[in-house]
Amino acid sequence: MDKILLMLQLQAGLNEATNGDKWTEGITKNGKVINWKRCIYMECAEMIDSFTWKHWKNIDAQADWDNLQIEVIDVWHFIMSLAIEDYSQNLKGGVEDLAINISQLESFSDIDKQSEQFSPQVDVIAKIEDIMIHTLSKDTLNIEELIADFFDLVLMSGLDLQSLYKLYVGKNILNQFRQDNGYKDGSYIKVWGSEEDNVVMKRVWEENGELKPDSLYRELTKIYHSFNK
Repeated sequence: MDKILLMLQLQAGLNEATNGDKWTEGITKNGKVINWKRCIYMECAEMIDSFTWKHWKNIDAQADWDNLQIEVIDVWHFIMSLAIEDYSQNLKGGVEDLAINISQLESFSDIDKQSEQFSPQVDVIAKIEDIMIHTLSKDTLNIEELIADFFDLVLMSGLDLQSLYKLYVGKNILNQFRQDNGYKDGSYIKVWGSEEDNVVMKRVWEENGELKPDSLYRELTKIYHSFNK
C-alpha cells in the first residue's frame, strides 16, 4: 500500500502545483475545465498506436512496447487524478482512504509480483478499449472497476507494482521538469536530439538503479541544456 499512497500523494501535489487548489472541483486556477475522463481515453488512443493495428499501413512493423509502457504511466497519472477527484466530490474520503481501497482490490495483489511478460497484442488492445469504455460511458463511474482493469493492463504490458512505481516517479519528476521549463507557455522542447524526453527519462532511470528523484531531476536538467543551449 505504501507505494500506492506515495503515488497518489505525488499526483495530488503535482495537480495542485499545476492546476491550483480547486483542481478536485474540476477547474484550474486559470478557470479552465478539467476533464480527466477525456485525458484517459485520448491517452489510451495513443497507447493503441504503439501497436501495428492498421491493416493498411506498416503491417510488418513491430509493436513499440517501450512506448506502450510510457503511455501506461501517463494513463495512470490521469486515473489517479480522476479517482482523487471522485473521492473528493462524492465525500468518500481522502488519498489515504483511496489507497486503502485500492490495496484491497484483487488485481492489486496480482501486480504486487514481479512480471516482465507481454501479453498478445490483440489482448492488450482489448484491455485498453475496456478502459476507454469506462471513461466514455454515460453510466455512473465505478472507479474501483476502472482501476482493476488498469492493473490488468499493467501486468499485460510487462510491468508490475515496482516498475509501475519507479516509472511513475520518473515521469512525475519529468512532468515537474517540463513545468519548470516552459511547458505551459509552449517554449519547452520535448525532443532532445532525436529522442522524446520520455524515452530519455526512462533510459536514465533504468540505467541508474540507485538514482534518487532529485538526482534524476538534475540529470534531466543537464541533458536538456546540452541539447538546448
